[in-house]
Amino acid sequence: MSTTTALTLADLDLFAHGAPWGVFDELRATPGLHWSTEESPNHGFWSVMRYHDIVRVLRDPDTFTSTKFTNLEEVDPGMQDQRRSLLETDGLRHRALRRMLQGQFTPQAVAKYETFLRGITAKTLDAALAKKEFDFVDEVSADFPIRVLARLLGVPDSDTGQLIDWGNRMVGNTDPEHADLLIDSAESEEYKHVPFRSPAAIEVYEYGKHLAAERRGKGGTDLVTLLADGEPSDGQKLTEHEFNTNFLLLVVAGNETTRHTITHTMKNLMANPEQLDILRNDPSLIPWAVEEFLRYASPVYHFRRTATKDVEFSGTQIAEGDKVVVWFASGNRDDAVFDEPYRFDVTRNPNEHMSFGRGGPHMCLGNALARIELRIMFEDLLTRDVTLAPAGDVDFLRSNFVHGIKRMPVRVV
Repeated sequence: MSTTTALTLADLDLFAHGAPWGVFDELRATPGLHWSTEESPNHGFWSVMRYHDIVRVLRDPDTFTSTKFTNLEEVDPGMQDQRRSLLETDGLRHRALRRMLQGQFTPQAVAKYETFLRGITAKTLDAALAKKEFDFVDEVSADFPIRVLARLLGVPDSDTGQLIDWGNRMVGNTDPEHADLLIDSAESEEYKHVPFRSPAAIEVYEYGKHLAAERRGKGGTDLVTLLADGEPSDGQKLTEHEFNTNFLLLVVAGNETTRHTITHTMKNLMANPEQLDILRNDPSLIPWAVEEFLRYASPVYHFRRTATKDVEFSGTQIAEGDKVVVWFASGNRDDAVFDEPYRFDVTRNPNEHMSFGRGGPHMCLGNALARIELRIMFEDLLTRDVTLAPAGDVDFLRSNFVHGIKRMPVRVV
């Protein structure tokens, strides 16, 4: 059984004002999977909307592979190896690349940054709050995680503006405000060999190559040196393409999702002042509240897999080669798992959200870093004698991939 409505989740207009929660609810309540049509050259995709179905897909990479790419774009076979990163790798190679990096992202490893994080959090908030009225994205949520990323990469703070710009231009490849070239434009064909079909990707590659040339063989501990000199456990050093794509992955993943979660969380706290009061009255609850921040924000709408064989799944017949898209945002509102899923509840327990995925080999590598960033940001902000209120409309990213906020004006009251 499958859903055959004319509705398609490839329609970016559905996401113009943020997540289309009502559509997600409708599709979750409909038996089977939903088929979304796409314009040529893409071929459409199956959407997996229910929490437990999403988990089944994520934990079965033999049937639902990442190697055919994880975004909706169908990458030309001849370009796949040039564009392949950790995200688009399965099996032994994936495990080898992940092990090479994961030591930098364990809870123990990121805990050593706490003093540094508290310092830059205080600096960021001091500067923003002094302005009395400001854009929360520019002054707080974009500024903070990018400075953490700069530290991990070993690059100067003066480069953070450029890193933000590159991320905006790549992740915003469906938003006319951010994209150099919209991904569905004829002009983007010239850039089909790089991620996001974006000229910004080439600039990131050149930046990364320059850093690697400076650091190779010098025994550094930053992520660039790790990629340049690291020896994966399968004995195969990174190729030039692998260095480029995995460096680019760090630039994007190390900034975008935490940035949007911080923004959504401030928006949700302003809209739910009783929840803000709970945390102000008992700041010890903030570390656990971070899980609700993540669930409610759902900063990444989906990731894609590809069926490796004909298979029946959730009452739907899927053909080998079909795209199968798991919608994390929908799973995070599934009332089969979360009581009153549209209630923002900072004391919610249990809270097995899927904003980092939910098990399987591709569970978000940076989840511990994101958690400590969120915790420290709101421990500082919510213990200050200051209250923020909306000062204008929220402007969402035109994207069905990242649940992003471009602007959120606030004022100090």
